[in-house]
Amino acid sequence: MEFIKGMDISMVKELEYYGASYRLNGKEEDLFHLLHECGTNMVRIRIWPDPYDEKGNSYGGGGNDLQTTIEIARRTVECGMDFMLDFHYSDFWADPAKQVKPKAWKELSGQALETAVYLHTLDTLKTLKNQKLVPAMVQVGNEITKGLLWPDGYVDRTQSMAQLLKAGIKGVREECPDAKIVLHLDFGTDNQMYRKWFDQIEPYELDYDIIGMSYYPHWNGGLELLLDNMNDISSRYDKDVLVAETSIGYTTETFGCRGIVYSKEHEKITGYPATQEGQEAFLRDLFATVRKVKDARGIGVFYWEPAWLPIPDCTWASKSGSMYMKDKVVAGNAMANMALFDEKGNANSSDYTVTYNEHVKKFDGDFSKATLMDVKLKKLSIEQFVSALSLEELAELVNGHSGDATVRGVAGSTWRNDTKGITPVNLSDGPAGLRITQKYK
Repeated sequence: MEFIKGMDISMVKELEYYGASYRLNGKEEDLFHLLHECGTNMVRIRIWPDPYDEKGNSYGGGGNDLQTTIEIARRTVECGMDFMLDFHYSDFWADPAKQVKPKAWKELSGQALETAVYLHTLDTLKTLKNQKLVPAMVQVGNEITKGLLWPDGYVDRTQSMAQLLKAGIKGVREECPDAKIVLHLDFGTDNQMYRKWFDQIEPYELDYDIIGMSYYPHWNGGLELLLDNMNDISSRYDKDVLVAETSIGYTTETFGCRGIVYSKEHEKITGYPATQEGQEAFLRDLFATVRKVKDARGIGVFYWEPAWLPIPDCTWASKSGSMYMKDKVVAGNAMANMALFDEKGNANSSDYTVTYNEHVKKFDGDFSKATLMDVKLKKLSIEQFVSALSLEELAELVNGHSGDATVRGVAGSTWRNDTKGITPVNLSDGPAGLRITQKYK
């Protein structure tokens, strides 16, 4: 599978309605085309069954009903990208703080509620398939750390939670058997929490493929903690892992928006400057971290709402949406300074980090533990050896590093990797990197 360079742009229809437009190198482009041009290969789309009040007023936050989902999915596919469908199983936002039952399911429980989950999943996917829109991945529940469809599926009611998840999974397997199923929790650095949750559901033998993690550096800690958790969880449960949500600020400016999340304090916590260059550096480091997961089990990253510009009317909830969630916080535009576009819709430098495209031929077999000596002994070809190197390893091999001052005349050295049996070559012509020949004065 190609490494996922994903974007969650579920807010796009509402943003465009209020006038958002996007530019790359000064040229206005369709958002989907622009993102694909920059290397995005998958779009994440959330779906809510009925995000409207009894008068038909939208709850806000993108209004992601089935029709909106179809429109976003169609634009995604027409631009040559895959999509992941994210079932919230709520009429509005679902996360560890709230998992409100859809209004139509309010009085349902037990098998009746399980049937509703199954039919909603099945019918949604069937409708998409009838439009020739088939998701590559399906997320059964959103940030279900504390369960889903409260109170029935609260995490402490493990059997009920597992049965509800099984109902959603059954709908996916029947309608889209080739789609990968994702179970998604928040706080991707909390290894103890992930172990407890997945240990808790393991006896119920849920049929899923991927563990998704939310990772926000200003809330969740450093990348080394994320890597430790991904390594442990992928090995412990024999599953691929991905970052289902992430974001970071490119500025601490509020643009006059209420509810802005990212602040100067968050900038200090992350260690990355709140600039376009800082945002780009974080994304490069995040991509590299996920690629480092053992046995190639780290399969991708989704950036959350990269196109959410500072448009005052584009808030995460309308008044009716806040009432549905029983949320007393005044809703605002929380993401404007964490977008991958500036306030005028010009692509930040971080948009170019997803152009990290693979062009390495793949071979059958596992060559991850092979060394250059194995090539010399003809245990494998040089092409097979190179195919097992990660993009980071290939880049380091080419870029090299500054020279060893203890060696006379050296300007730089190629990369050294003892694990792969690659020794460094000292160079006189710098900067460091691969050279066909080397000459010393």
